[in-house]
Amino acid sequence: MKIALITDAWLPQVNGVVTTLVELVKELGELGHQVDVIHPALFKTRPCPGYAGIDLAIRPSKDLTRQLDQLQPQAIHIATEGPLGWAARRYCRKNKLAFTTAFHTKFPEILHAALKIPLSWGYALFRHFHRPSAGVMVPTKGVLEMLQQRGFNNLREWTHSVDTQLFEYHTEPRVYEPLGVLSRPVSLFVGRLSYEKNITAFLDLDIPGTKVVCGVGPLEADLKQRYPNVRWVGLLTRTEIAKLFAAADVFVFPSKSETFGLVMLEAMSCGTPVAAYPVDGPLQVLGKGTPQDPNNVRGGVMHADLQQASYSALTVARHEARSRALDFTWARAASLFIAYVVPTKQTLASAQPQRLPNPLAP
Repeated sequence: MKIALITDAWLPQVNGVVTTLVELVKELGELGHQVDVIHPALFKTRPCPGYAGIDLAIRPSKDLTRQLDQLQPQAIHIATEGPLGWAARRYCRKNKLAFTTAFHTKFPEILHAALKIPLSWGYALFRHFHRPSAGVMVPTKGVLEMLQQRGFNNLREWTHSVDTQLFEYHTEPRVYEPLGVLSRPVSLFVGRLSYEKNITAFLDLDIPGTKVVCGVGPLEADLKQRYPNVRWVGLLTRTEIAKLFAAADVFVFPSKSETFGLVMLEAMSCGTPVAAYPVDGPLQVLGKGTPQDPNNVRGGVMHADLQQASYSALTVARHEARSRALDFTWARAASLFIAYVVPTKQTLASAQPQRLPNPLAP
């Protein structure tokens, strides 16, 4: 199948959405599908206000129309709700083409945290964006139920995965050479240093050992000044991040506004257990370690008290965290994606998701 994937998040940006899409495109290619990615680097751009390192396309409609007219894709998937996403939505509506979309990020929460924009306003805008979609792919059942409650339709439960070869398993925590030998336990955070990540919940923890933070973002300068005893490593390549995950005793995931949390899978794949709040993302990713779980394993510990979760996560066996990560495969994510996309020439009325089989059904 010839697929046009339109996204405002792409390389050289470093975040979970980009990682997910890059891995998805790679897996789809291995399955024999042709995926043409339309991303900001193909247009004139400007930096996203407040988010250095993220460039957005400026008035992309004309060039996007030319590119899609030339490609003549069999399916169109709009991965993000930025300038390119809106331009692609207009193109499809104008030409009466069916398309799918995805809900990767809780931007209404980000807008609320950063600018105090009411959540109801943000979700109303996003509901409008996704309304004509033939299928809105969401990463977890929890996010699907949340969006249903907010009036979204045509939702499809999707999933993400992890490169288990890059994020190699280690039976014991390693030493990350650039930092040398650290006081243990080593508690790690990897992610964007921005409003929605709730990183201060991690930085304020009264726990022994060493705290390490990997990432950049709008809060970086302020956080470095306020927490001088934390080891700040900045932005790393994915190869280096894999080494850093392998050097940690516990990965602390303080966010309460994620749709998935790919970094949790990356930590678990290296054998590093996760400490998190019991919210969407961790609830679906970590597992419960009970007989009701298919493999009776857990990738970490969730608790309303993040400090308690951090202590308890240290008791989770590294092989157990790795085993939980292996439940998520890119092959499954790619097959679900292909099952969910719709032919562009299909009428919007006939492309509604409830008329297609559900690959998640038993």
